[in-house]
Amino acid sequence: MSAYAERQHLPYAARQLFDLVANVEQYPQFMPWVVEARILRREERTIAVEMMVEIGPLLRRFTTIATLDRPRRIDISSGDPMFDRFEQRWTFEPVAGGGANVEYRVDFRFRSGILQRLMSAAFADEAKRTALAFRRRAHRLYGSPP
Repeated sequence: MSAYAERQHLPYAARQLFDLVANVEQYPQFMPWVVEARILRREERTIAVEMMVEIGPLLRRFTTIATLDRPRRIDISSGDPMFDRFEQRWTFEPVAGGGANVEYRVDFRFRSGILQRLMSAAFADEAKRTALAFRRRAHRLYGSPP
């Protein structure tokens, strides 16, 4: 099993950060391992996405469903056969003094033991890189922190 959680305060509005995470089509521009992201279906509170990711020497395509609770939370899961479990959660909590507390959680398990071992070895680093990529993207889109 691979699980990771990170909580941080960012100097941007919760709705801005929510929109950044929900804008899946843009992931290939700033997420280091996302090669392609395509919306399969978009409804008021859900987005079905097909992604191609690069995991070391492997290219893998899989689907996810995101449940949107704007601007508070995004829950992402996958029933893709590649996974036994795939869950991500982003929460965005406005702070009275400005900005928002953001929590990113990810928990997954591949069906393939080989793929699980490959990913588990670098999982924490990749999860940190994901959170960092979103921080950098927020900085580029919304400007320097005060």
